[in-house]
Amino acid sequence: MNRSTAWLSLKAAEGGIQLNTPLAADADRWAVALASLVDQWALRSAVQTMLLAMPKNQEGQPAQVVLICQLRPDFRQRCMPGYDSLALHQRLGHGQHTDEVWALEREIWVALLGSPQPFQFASLEALSSHIRVRRNTALAARKTALAFKTEAAERPPADWHYAEGPGFVLNPGRSLIKALIAATQPEATGQLYDFSCYRATEYVILLGIALEARDHNPALLLALQDLNEQHAVRSGQFHDVFLVEYGHMDTPLPARFHVPGDRLWFRNPDERSSNVTGYEGSWVIYMGGGLFSNFWQRDKPFTLESKAIEIYHWKDGVDTDAQGELQMNETVVQALVAQTQARSEARTQVLERMLRLRDPQGVYAQGGCLDTTREYPKSVSRDHCELVLPRP
Repeated sequence: MNRSTAWLSLKAAEGGIQLNTPLAADADRWAVALASLVDQWALRSAVQTMLLAMPKNQEGQPAQVVLICQLRPDFRQRCMPGYDSLALHQRLGHGQHTDEVWALEREIWVALLGSPQPFQFASLEALSSHIRVRRNTALAARKTALAFKTEAAERPPADWHYAEGPGFVLNPGRSLIKALIAATQPEATGQLYDFSCYRATEYVILLGIALEARDHNPALLLALQDLNEQHAVRSGQFHDVFLVEYGHMDTPLPARFHVPGDRLWFRNPDERSSNVTGYEGSWVIYMGGGLFSNFWQRDKPFTLESKAIEIYHWKDGVDTDAQGELQMNETVVQALVAQTQARSEARTQVLERMLRLRDPQGVYAQGGCLDTTREYPKSVSRDHCELVLPRP
């Protein structure tokens, strides 16, 4: 490997957006089109692109040409110092009068371009589709509100019915998109429905995917509709079918790096309170603008700090019911959160304890509430759909 190739390999390892093709002509065409795309978001002067020719690997797979697009170092240092993407909305100059959807998509672009880990796509359309799904997911999360009953499970009966085994399945002939909106957005029905934040993140992500499929991959929407009329994809299966996890315990993502549309987990580092159903941790969607979803009080979304403080005080809200079962007293938690937020020294101490990477599974030691990974949907673009839907 010569010096130039080694330097390019090093730059590629830094992250950003990467488009892979075996055809140099495709890479050249994509470079022109990508420049036009970033120009739409007033980012042309903020990015640098390069082409990297990769030889055949040891498995004999064909040579690849990689188009790499990243933030320029000076721009990244100004807008994402230390890979901190939580203040991008302000640093990019997105004020209250900026169009919400435009600002959100621009924030997604910048976070991807400035990522410490590469986001790889098979085509420009796959990249554009990915950004639209993230946009849809973040916007849906901003609108989602649930009733606060962590052990309950209900859905709008006009759209869903429950069956042992398959779970909540779609009633025949009901629109999947409208049913997901009805279950999560109270304006649709005038009612809040009870289910967990974990299941809610699945509905929000599925809605983000379904909206993209409706507009750009109708065959996929039909397949999703048929699947949900027979079987609910949930929990571990949902992760395997729909999501990509990035970051690792050995190579954790920077604590303040988040891309709008990411799903992530905040861990409860207190062993006793983590035994209360629904309080093992908290699943949220990063909605952009430094805010994380609060499905119980959507008008009070979390910041990284406010979420950490809430989870810290779960340990103080644990109580037992008449049957001796552990339960959470949310009134106590909310009062203590307010006290901590009002006292600068206490707030600093709590955040120092909580804003650490979490301990490994099963360990409750000195780790905090921050996970090392994030999750985002697999590609659903028509020319490169990565979903393999299960048989009902």
